[in-house]
Amino acid sequence: MTINLIFKIAAVGILVSILSQVLKHSGRDEQAFLTSFAGLILVLSWVLPYIYDLFISIKQLFSL
Repeated sequence: MTINLIFKIAAVGILVSILSQVLKHSGRDEQAFLTSFAGLILVLSWVLPYIYDLFISIKQLFSL
C-alpha cells in the first residue's frame, strides 16, 4: 500500500463530506446519501485488492 492511496482516500472523504453537508443543508437528503454511498463504493474498490492480498498472505502463513 502506497502513501498515494491514503491521500486519495482522504481526498475522497473530504469531498464526500463537503458535498454531503451542502446537499443536506439544501434539503436533498437522498442525494447526500447517494453521494456518501458512491464514495464508500469507490474507496472499497481501491482497498479490496489489498484486503484480498492480506487474506492470501495470512492463509499461506498458517498453512506452513
